[in-house]
Amino acid sequence: MGLKSQTEKDIYSKYHLKKVINASGRMTILGVSTPRSEVAETVLHGLNEYFEIKDLVDKTGQYIAKLLNVENAVVVSCASAGIAQAVAGIIVKDDYDLLFNLHSSDKYVPREIIIPKGHNVNFGAPISTMVSLGGGIVVEAGYANECKPEHIESLINPDTAAILYVKSHHCVQKSMLSIAQAVCIAQKHKIPLIVDAAAEEDLQTYYQQGADLVIYSGAKAIEGPTSGLVIGRQKAVGWVKMQSQGIGRSMKVGKEGILGLTKAIELYLTEPQKETGQQMVGKMTSFIEKLNELDGISANVVWDGAGRDIARAEIAFDASVIGKTAIEMVDLMKQGEIAVYFREYKANEGKVDADVRSVTSAQLDIIYNKIKNIIQGIK
Repeated sequence: MGLKSQTEKDIYSKYHLKKVINASGRMTILGVSTPRSEVAETVLHGLNEYFEIKDLVDKTGQYIAKLLNVENAVVVSCASAGIAQAVAGIIVKDDYDLLFNLHSSDKYVPREIIIPKGHNVNFGAPISTMVSLGGGIVVEAGYANECKPEHIESLINPDTAAILYVKSHHCVQKSMLSIAQAVCIAQKHKIPLIVDAAAEEDLQTYYQQGADLVIYSGAKAIEGPTSGLVIGRQKAVGWVKMQSQGIGRSMKVGKEGILGLTKAIELYLTEPQKETGQQMVGKMTSFIEKLNELDGISANVVWDGAGRDIARAEIAFDASVIGKTAIEMVDLMKQGEIAVYFREYKANEGKVDADVRSVTSAQLDIIYNKIKNIIQGIK
C-alpha cells in the first residue's frame, strides 16, 4: 500500500470520518476543492521555511498583480475575510486611530455600504455580518427581486462609504443592475465600488470594468488552499493590507496559504481549464439516461444560473411515485458509509442539482446506485 493510500486510510479510520462524494460543487462545508500537486508541494515548502511576512505579502501581491495586469493585490485568509477587510480599509483608509479602534471610536467617518437588497444573502454566513465586522452599516437598495441604478443612486449621501456588489449564484439574478452600471454610479459620485466575486472564474473582468476592489475565493475556481484574493487600485489595496494591524489580525493567512494561492493563480492562468461545460455534459450523459429509466425520477442538463461555463444534472423526485420528497432524499443520500452531497437549493421544489466537476465516472455510478437502492427500499 502506497504512502498516500495509507495516510488516507489512517485519517478516515483514526477520526471515524465518512467518505464524501461531492456533487454539490466548490462548497466550504465540504472543504471547497482539491488543489493540484504543484500547489500542495508549494504549500509544504512554505510550511518549512521562514520569511519576513510583510515582505512576503508585498512581493507575492506584486507578482499576482503583474500576472493579472492590475495595480495591486493581496492574499487574505478567505473571501469573507476579504469583504470585512475591504470594507474596513475603505472606512479607515490610513487613519491609525480608526485602524486600532474601528468598533469603539466615535470619530465621524462615512460608514454606509450600499448593497442591492437581492445581494444581501447568506452564503454560509450573512454578507451583512461581514460588512459589520468591517465597521460598515448596510443600506439595502431596491427590492428582493429588483434593483435599478436609480435605487442605488437615490441612497447616496455624505455617509456613504462604498457600494458593494455581490456576483454570485446565491444572489437574485433577474432585474438587477449590472456591474458596469454600478461602476458608472460609483465613478459619478466618486465613491469606491467593491465587488465580491468569490466563486467567479474570470480574475480580470470586474477590475477592467472599473471596480476599485474585487474579492475572490482562493479555493474555489482557482483551486488553491483555503485563502482569498483581493485585487484592485493601488491605494485601496494598500488600505486593505493595513488591516493586518487591525481587524485583519484575527483573519491572518499563513505563509503556506500565501505561497500556495500564488502558485495556484499562476497555474490557473497558464494551464487549460480542467473541464469545460460540454465535457461535463459528456461525463454525465449516461448518468442522466439511467436516472430517467427509474420510476419517479427525471433528470436533465441545466447550466449555471450565474453564467459560468458549468453544466449540472438536475434531478427531480416525484414524491407521489417514490414515496419520498426531495428533502428526504437529500437527507438519505448523506447517510451510510459514503455521504453524497447535492446542491440543495431547489429541494423545496422537488429537485436537486448534481455538480460533476469533482465527481468521477465511477462515483456517478455510486450516486446512481444509491438513489436506485433508496427508492426501491434496498438496504
